[in-house]
Amino acid sequence: MVGIICEYNPFHNGHLYHLNKVKELFPNEVITLVLVGNFLNRGDVSVINKWDKTKLALDYGIDLVVELPFAFATQSADIYAYGAISILDNLKCDYLVFGSELNDIDVLYKIADTNIDIKDLLKKGYNYPKAIDIALKDKINISINTPNDLLGISYIKAIKKLNSNIKPITIKRTNDYHDTKVNSEISSATSIRKLIYDNNDISQYVPNTNYIKNINLNDFYLIIKHKIMTEDLTKYQDIDISINSLLKKNILKSNNIEELISNVKHKNYTYNRIKRCLVHILCCLDKKDYKLEHIRILGFNNKGRQYLNKIKKEVTLPLLTNYENYELLVDNIYNLISKDTNKNKPILKK
Repeated sequence: MVGIICEYNPFHNGHLYHLNKVKELFPNEVITLVLVGNFLNRGDVSVINKWDKTKLALDYGIDLVVELPFAFATQSADIYAYGAISILDNLKCDYLVFGSELNDIDVLYKIADTNIDIKDLLKKGYNYPKAIDIALKDKINISINTPNDLLGISYIKAIKKLNSNIKPITIKRTNDYHDTKVNSEISSATSIRKLIYDNNDISQYVPNTNYIKNINLNDFYLIIKHKIMTEDLTKYQDIDISINSLLKKNILKSNNIEELISNVKHKNYTYNRIKRCLVHILCCLDKKDYKLEHIRILGFNNKGRQYLNKIKKEVTLPLLTNYENYELLVDNIYNLISKDTNKNKPILKK
């Protein structure tokens, strides 16, 4: 079995390119997608709900879609990667294929094996990628700060931590993940989302526009504002006393998410960390160490179903096809704005 880990926010031509490359490399293998749902790693809100992302994945050749739980999907890269790799390892995955700017798995392994301490750099105000880059240059004279490579390193560290037999394989990325300009038919998700937010046509850059909605975290601002004003935020994941105080101090002088983040941001609290904190407040994520307790199946085709039947006695975690209480809460919060309807059973593509 071959594993892919993706957010599909939105599902665009670059994702289709990646998926077709995986099918070329492994024409007879089951392809499993670990899908990030309605709230994403950098504190973003998905412009396609997770059920429609599941439909698209099955339509374009994925055999089995499982969900990365919210508690892993909206945290730092190492936690995100550990949750996703744990799922694939439980599902007896043989290969993980991910996009890479560097496209050199040996260098990524070397970096993953290098012990570096970035705490002091983070305290000086460097963001996570820059701190990693500086520390690696100093220790092994390697420079790396591109997002997919950094995430790939987290995947490799998770594989090693779990003592998993998964073999990671890279596919060369064809564009800059953070590029805000649309330069070709394969453009970054960031640039495509900017077009969506500005109500521009994106049909050239995505294979299917049917399910996309213009939705972002600012649409939830009043809910977040009310919670900041009325609750003790320190009960939520990633919220310490200091950021709790900063949020409460600045909430009444901020008119939207961007203003709030700008007012709170300083060297100890990066943009992405604050945004993740706001999503954790919105979705009531309690402060604790989360363990993977089950595998939630979102959809499959006949090939995927046959694979599940084959391995189900070997899988150590429960395979769920129904809602768990917390994930249902998260989806219902998303649906307050998206107006989508929850589904109770996995999607079967015949």
